[in-house]
Parts: sequence; C-alpha cells; structure tokens
Amino acid sequence: MKIDKLLLSHGGGGEETFFLIKDYILKYFSNPILNQLEDSAILNDGFSELAFTIDGFTVKPIFFKGGNIGKLAVTGTVNDLIVVGAKPLYLTVSFIIEEGFLMEDLEKILKSMKEEAEKNKIFIVAGDTKIVPKGEVDGIFITTSGIGKIVYNGLSCQNLKPGDVIIVSGSIGDHGACILAEREGIKLDIELKSDCESLLPLAEALFNADIEIHAMRDPTRGGLAATLYEWAHSSQVNIMVEEAFIPVKPQVKTFCEALGFEPYHLPCEGRLVLVVPEKFGEKALKILRNHPSGESAQIIGRVLEKDSSPQVTLKTLYGTERILENTSGELFPRIC
Repeated sequence: MKIDKLLLSHGGGGEETFFLIKDYILKYFSNPILNQLEDSAILNDGFSELAFTIDGFTVKPIFFKGGNIGKLAVTGTVNDLIVVGAKPLYLTVSFIIEEGFLMEDLEKILKSMKEEAEKNKIFIVAGDTKIVPKGEVDGIFITTSGIGKIVYNGLSCQNLKPGDVIIVSGSIGDHGACILAEREGIKLDIELKSDCESLLPLAEALFNADIEIHAMRDPTRGGLAATLYEWAHSSQVNIMVEEAFIPVKPQVKTFCEALGFEPYHLPCEGRLVLVVPEKFGEKALKILRNHPSGESAQIIGRVLEKDSSPQVTLKTLYGTERILENTSGELFPRIC
C-alpha cells in the first residue's frame, strides 16, 4: 500500500498502522527481533532473557476520569512488558513540555507516576526533559521505555493453535469511551471511567499457576478487534468470538449506540486478552475472577482452523455470523 502523506489514522492501531509498519518501517529496520512485532522485544544476553519496550503518550485530555497521562505512561509501559511474560524492573521517562505548562499540573502527573511505579515495584532510573516554545507541543508528551526479566517463556502472537480459547479479563472499551466523551465534551447521564491500571496482579497469578498460555495482549489502540486481527494474521488462523460473551459495561454500550461505534474498536488500558488451550480455559478464568480487576472475565471465543487468508468472525446475539472488521480510519486519535 503506497502512502503519500501520513494521516492520524496511521497511528490508530488498526489497518493503517499495520500497513505502515509492514510496508515502510520494516523496510528499513527489519531484523529477527523487530520482525516478531510483539509489544516488547525479547533480548537474550546468554545468561537470561530480558524484555525491552518503548512507548509515547500524547493523550488528550491529559487528566481524565480514572487517571492522567502520567499514570497511563507507567501502566502502559508496564503492561507491554507483562504481556510478553516479563516482570517489569526499570523505566526511563522523557518529557516534552510546552512553555507555560502549569507546575501544579506537572506535579500531579509526577505524583501519579511515582505512585504507579511504587505499586508495581519498579524504579524510574533515567530520564530527559525538554521545554519547547508555546504552540510546538500540546501541553505535555511523555515517552517511556521499560526493561523487564522474562519469567514466563513462549508467549507470542504467532503461537495460536486451532482449538485454543480466547479470554478477556474484563469489560472492553472503557478507556476509549471515557477519553472521547471528555475530549469532545459529550454530556451523558452515565458515568464513563477509564480502565487505566496495571495488569501485573492478574498476570502474576496466571504465571504462577500451572497453565499453558500461548499469547497475551493488552488491547490498546485499535481495541479488541485489532488484537484479534493481529493474532489471526500472525498465526494464520481464523478466529470466532461470540457477542453474548464479550463483557461491555451498559454505559459503554449506550455510548457506542448513541454515536454509532462498536465497542470492539474502542481501546482499553487495563484489560488482558489471552489465548490458552481449551483444557486450561476454566482454570485461567477462575484465577482471573479471583481478583477484583478480573471479576467479569469471560471466555469470548476460540481459534479455528489454519487459513492463509484469516478472518475474525463475530457470532451475533441473534445467532448469525458476520466478519468483525478491523479498526480502520480515524476513530480515536490521541487516546494514549
């Protein structure tokens, strides 16, 4: 796919992002580690395996119900390490801040980052700060990198096998609905709150159990649909999910119906999607539901046959089947 100009949709996590990475970025940076296209790179120094990741955060508004850009930067980086089977150890942080930014707001952001780092027992060990002239950045942008030690081996988007079941740890779309409503000033008689939180407690409980896990992901940009499509294409398998089992909060469902969105395309910032062999499905579900953040966990579907042109199918509430389309176009700019 030839691109003449970059659009906001190329950073949205859906089809456009996929083609930008495949057709352009890998064209110049291709190597065996990067080509895995996992949330974190797996590095082997001969003694142990480490995970390394980097992410940029430009969310607008920077303060939202359930968190702020600082909390999001820490949890987002931690979660990218966790879903490749790593225990987070260290973070670095870079700030690009607009001239005139309120010190009061900066301190709120720093405080939330400190609290999240302590909660996850990690250290922020290096950083950089740039102040740029007014108008050259919208308030504050944060870039973080993270290092973790692999404690659970074998997680990969290429590992899905026919017969595997797909589990989601809780309601989807909370973050995307919250951010969009606050940014656009949409007033509804319902409470929308981001699910921004660390996945470490849930993941550690799964890692410490005698469970075979094939893949894990936090469905951020592009939401659940983008995660399922990435898995389907990486593993060359068809996937079927059932609408009746996908947890969506009533207020998020109402929000989507009012604006014509599908919750499957809304990003999450505190949800875990995992793939396990069917024999481990109920055990994994029980472990997740024992934690407050996983109380509404559900098995939402399964991996079907191998296919060189894979599709993700949604079984609707009416028993019919339709293609669950991947996220496309500019739906939710700057949600993280």
